[in-house]
Amino acid sequence: MASRAASRRLARTYAAVNVGSFRISAMIMGETETGELQVLGSGHRASAGIKRGYVTDMGAAAYAIRDAVERAEKSANTPVRSVWIACAGAGLASHVVAVDIEIGGRRIEDEDVEQLLIQAQDMIQPDGRKVLHAQPAHYTLDGAHGIANPRGLHAERLGVDIHVMLADGAPVRNLTEAVQNAHLEVEGVVAAPLAAGHACLSPEERELGVALVEIGAEITNVAVFAGGMLLGLHAVPMGSADITDAIASSFGIRRSQAERLKCVAGSAIASPADNRELIPVNGPAEAGGEGAETGVPAGPMARGADDKNRIVRAELIAVVTQQLSVLTGEIGKALKVMGFAGSRAGQVVLTGGGAELAGMADFMQGALGQPVRLGRPPQLTGMPEAHHAPGFATLAGLCLYAAEDPVDIRAVGAGRGGATFAFTRETGLWALLTRLLRAVKEYF
Repeated sequence: MASRAASRRLARTYAAVNVGSFRISAMIMGETETGELQVLGSGHRASAGIKRGYVTDMGAAAYAIRDAVERAEKSANTPVRSVWIACAGAGLASHVVAVDIEIGGRRIEDEDVEQLLIQAQDMIQPDGRKVLHAQPAHYTLDGAHGIANPRGLHAERLGVDIHVMLADGAPVRNLTEAVQNAHLEVEGVVAAPLAAGHACLSPEERELGVALVEIGAEITNVAVFAGGMLLGLHAVPMGSADITDAIASSFGIRRSQAERLKCVAGSAIASPADNRELIPVNGPAEAGGEGAETGVPAGPMARGADDKNRIVRAELIAVVTQQLSVLTGEIGKALKVMGFAGSRAGQVVLTGGGAELAGMADFMQGALGQPVRLGRPPQLTGMPEAHHAPGFATLAGLCLYAAEDPVDIRAVGAGRGGATFAFTRETGLWALLTRLLRAVKEYF
């Protein structure tokens, strides 16, 4: 009864699922009446039915999503019926639409802002693609940028910069359907770079200019933020799984063994001692190793290994760094295309599960010639220490995005002809409906 009473003190509850190619993770976050965010529970499992951000097996993906959410529900002792999901593939694209209207020097009222946002709706041209987000980033008064709230100010012309995020429709529908087949409603689909940015980047970084590189298992998203908006985005169809595959291929071993070697002994930075260190290819539970009583069969003898199936660590690191050089080259090309290079280059923030490889930030900094730091989600109340890591940035960012609840211009205005109502999340009617829906979901 005590936990039930505590849960009722929460004003809102958010649930998120990050459907990755390596791992599917879920998180349940609560917001107290005072606005404090706390993690109620989380869970994750190996991915299934997902390849480079796309659903490739609907049944397997739905089962894995359901399993991850049930683990989070058990951890939080809280059931969920709807979730926010991240979209990492699906041909994500980002651009900015600028719109302005005549004010004539008078005071700007709510109706003027509403009219501006309604006019901006007509400027969105998806060209057959799905619009994930269409959000007002900031307003302009007579050409002056950076106005957060123009209401009550005077101007000749009022403008707004709208950040539009597009995706291919079919992959998004497949992802949404996989979640629905897991018996969950989809609260919203958020572009993974936006979610990760909410977790890893400060408002000042997003304003001044920063590049966010999210290295997943099979896809790396390179995003450039400036002026508070995501201005450019490029997806590189490579990730940390390609390093694993290169290790498995080079030494002729299983993927599971290659993944363990990468995580336990792999590094992006070489040292002289690597030439003297021998690493066992077989894991502790494999035959011939510690814990062999489990009956797990031994893997094949690695190419170039000694009679105890050990390899020289320097050889492992050589394979890792060779693959990383290819990935970093593609990241550098993407940053250059988006204008984030040379004199305009700045801070690069590295996140995603692939960023957890030892020495990754130092390697990237040397290869790109730009300052690089690791991006981690904030240490929220109740968050497991293991989730305060780059690999869980998008998941935590989804919950933070949901809590921030940004306005989407497609929700503004009810019609053209008679009275027009601004059904944003700030208006009374919308807020009332939202509260009623949340109450039904949480208590029934």
